[in-house]
Amino acid sequence: MEHRRSGTSPKKRSAPDPHRLLGIYLNDHLTGAGAGLALVKRTARAHRDTDAGPRLAALAEEVAEDRDSLREVMLALDVPANNLRMLMGAAVAQAGRLKPNGRLLSRSPLSDVLELEAIRLGVEGKKELWRALHTLARSNPLLDAEAMGRLLARAERQADTVEALRLKAVGRALRGAPGAAPAPPRHSAGRTPKAGWAS
Repeated sequence: MEHRRSGTSPKKRSAPDPHRLLGIYLNDHLTGAGAGLALVKRTARAHRDTDAGPRLAALAEEVAEDRDSLREVMLALDVPANNLRMLMGAAVAQAGRLKPNGRLLSRSPLSDVLELEAIRLGVEGKKELWRALHTLARSNPLLDAEAMGRLLARAERQADTVEALRLKAVGRALRGAPGAAPAPPRHSAGRTPKAGWAS
């Protein structure tokens, strides 16, 4: 039987650094917030002349405020922003503009569906961020639990807004497809409905 040499011991794994893990987590969300803001702004510009335009513009402002709130949280927790990761996130956001929509050079009704689904996913992720920070605030005096709760509630309202717009976009893009719900009654004669998500 082979004996271990005296004075040697198995190499111990170092315990994970919670602050480092927190930094990675918050930077991931900060990167996502930047990409999400770019997408919401682009979608709002595409529909600035529709009924959905004001709601998307207001959402873009709130998303920008949420990103600023996250930066404040990171500053309070002494977590530096990873600028390289932010640049990579911006590049991914630009690449996302090439997502197929059934048309080569222009927008299609499917563009609305795909963009709103991506925005909805981003908002759901942000909800979980604020929920996690709200939980962490119970044991970390550097975090304001009340503020985290307000941000969580706002993200829930944002998710409801985006979902309503998404369902309208689905109805416009896929109405008439096999198994789709029948089209609603047409507007009365003499009235021209305004184009957009809310029409």
